[in-house]
Amino acid sequence: MRHLFLFLFLLLFSFSSKAQFSVIPKPLSVQPGEGTFTLSSETPVIAGKFQNEAEYLQKHLQDEFQIAIHISGKKSRHPSILLQENPNLQPNEYYLSVKQDGIAVYGKTSKEIFFALQTLLQMLPAGASRQAEIPVAQIHDYPKFGYRGMHLDVSRHFFTADEVKRYLDYLAYFKFDKFHWHLTDDQGWRIEIKKYPKLTTAGAWRNGSQTGPYADMKFDTIRYGGFYTQEEILDVVRYAQKLHIDVIPEIEMPGHEMAAIAAYPELSCTKGTFEVRKEWGVEENILCPTEYTFKFLENVLDEVIRLFPYEYIHIGGDEAPKTSWKNSSFCQELIQKLKLKDEHGLQSYFIKRMGKYLNSKGKKIIGWNEILEGGLAPNATVMSWTGEEGGIEAAKSGHKAIMTPVATNYFDHYQGDPKTEPLAFGGYTTLQKVYQYQPVPKELNASEAQYIWGTQGNVWTEYIPDFPQVEYMIFPRMMALSEVAWGTSDTGQYQNFLQRVQTHFKRFDRLGIRYSKAAFTQ
Repeated sequence: MRHLFLFLFLLLFSFSSKAQFSVIPKPLSVQPGEGTFTLSSETPVIAGKFQNEAEYLQKHLQDEFQIAIHISGKKSRHPSILLQENPNLQPNEYYLSVKQDGIAVYGKTSKEIFFALQTLLQMLPAGASRQAEIPVAQIHDYPKFGYRGMHLDVSRHFFTADEVKRYLDYLAYFKFDKFHWHLTDDQGWRIEIKKYPKLTTAGAWRNGSQTGPYADMKFDTIRYGGFYTQEEILDVVRYAQKLHIDVIPEIEMPGHEMAAIAAYPELSCTKGTFEVRKEWGVEENILCPTEYTFKFLENVLDEVIRLFPYEYIHIGGDEAPKTSWKNSSFCQELIQKLKLKDEHGLQSYFIKRMGKYLNSKGKKIIGWNEILEGGLAPNATVMSWTGEEGGIEAAKSGHKAIMTPVATNYFDHYQGDPKTEPLAFGGYTTLQKVYQYQPVPKELNASEAQYIWGTQGNVWTEYIPDFPQVEYMIFPRMMALSEVAWGTSDTGQYQNFLQRVQTHFKRFDRLGIRYSKAAFTQ
C-alpha cells in the first residue's frame, strides 16, 4: 500500500527543475508552489508533544538568523508552524507543507519531525536575518538506508567534548543518524574506566607524535593526550539523543591496543615495559587471549555499556598482526586445545567470545571486515572497509553490513591536488567520487541486498591535528555521502548537487565553519 501511495504521490508531486531548493540530502519528492511564507518573530511554533524539537528550531533560528520565534501550546491567529503527529506514517517518513498562511510538519515520532525541521532550516535563505521568506512547497520524504553514519577517531588526535557536540550538530543537519566514536587505539585511550584508572593516567598520554609525511619517520617529543570522563561521555550521549543520533563506541580488540598494554603490560603475550605508540600505522603487539585479558575486556565493556544505551558496540577486529601469537607458546597451546586451524581461528574465537559476552548483556557487535576471518560471530554486523568484498560476504551469509570502502568513504584522504592541499594520510577521494558511490553492490540479488544496512564516512585523524581541520576534511564530502545514504543521489545531477553545495558554503562562511573548495578549483 505504501509503495502504491508513493507512486501516486510522485506522479502528483514530482521534483521540478524550477525549484531552487538547496536542501541536502535532496528530498525524495518536492512539489513547488507559488509564493512564500514569511517567517519572523511573530511566528509561533505549535509544539504539541514535540517540545524538544520546537526548542531545537527556536534555538537555531535565533542563533543563525536572529529570528526569535516563540513556542505555544495552542493555535494562534498568526501564521504558525505546526508540529503534528501522524501515526499512519512509516518510521523515518515525514511530510512538510509550506503554504503562504502557515507551515505544517507531520511525522510518526519526534525523529521524523526532527528530520523535517532540518529540511525547513535549509530552505531558509543563507543570508536571512530577523525575517525570512520560505518558498511554498509540499515535501514528502524518507531515507533509503537505516544506517547513515559518520565516524570520528579521537585517539590519534583528541577533540574536546564540546567539539564532538559540534560534530554531532553537523551530522544532524545533514540527517545522519549514527555516530561511530573511535575511542581507543595504539596512540591513546580516550574513555575513563573507573576499574582501570591507569588506562587514562597512563594510556591516554604519549610522549610525542609522528610529524610530517609517514615516510620521513620524524617525531616530536611533546607529551600529547586527553580523555573523556564518564560524565562527559554521558553528556555527549544525551546531546546526541536530542539530535536523534545513536552513538556507537568503538573499543578495539585484539589489535590496536598498545595504549591499554602500556597501562597494563599483563595484557601482552610478551614481557616487558611498553609505551603508548608515537608512530602511526599498525602495531605488532596485540592483546594476548588469556583469561586475564578476557576478564579485563569484560570489566571495561561493563562500564562502556552503562554509558551507551544504543544496542550496538563496535569491537574493531581489524589490523591485528599475528606475529606475537605465533611466537607465543601460550597461544600455540590454546590453538591446539581449542582445535583451531591457525591464528585466524584464534582471532575468530576471541571475537566470538566477546560477542557472546556482549550478547548476554543485551548488546550486539559491529566489527571491521577482518572479523570474517576464521568465521563470523553470530549476530555480528560487518563494517566493510578494505573494499566491498567483506560486505558482500556478510550479506550473502545473512549478516547485516555497513559499507564504508576506503576508496570512496575515507575522508582523511586528499580531496584535491596534494600539492595545494594540507598534508593528508594519502589516497585521492574527490567530492564527485563520494557522490557517485552506491552502497548496494551489484553482486547481490534483491534478497541479499536487504542486508546492506547503510553506509558511513570515516575520519581518521593521524594528519588532522585540530577541529577546524576536521571540518575542512568532511566538508563538502560529508554532504555528498548524506545524499548517497538518503538514497536520492543521482550521478546525472551532479552539477545540481554542486550548486546546492555552494549555497551551503554561504552558511558555513556565516558560521565560521571551515571547508574545502577543491571540487571547484580542479
